[in-house]
Amino acid sequence: MAENKKVYSKYEKARMIGSRALQISQGAPFLVKLSEKELRAIKYNPIEIATLEFDQELLPITVKRPLPKQ
Repeated sequence: MAENKKVYSKYEKARMIGSRALQISQGAPFLVKLSEKELRAIKYNPIEIATLEFDQELLPITVKRPLPKQ
């Protein structure tokens, strides 16, 4: 069974993770369930939390790509 995993460029991935990390650092709630022990292990790093959300496809961010002109 084929997975429907979206493919993003490294630039799109960096932009999405960076934007989400900024939201988290400003107090947005996490979209992944993390225990206190897990949070201490990653030192409450917003970039690590955003990366976990990205890996689990939970980011509330969409990518708009321009269509080629015909």
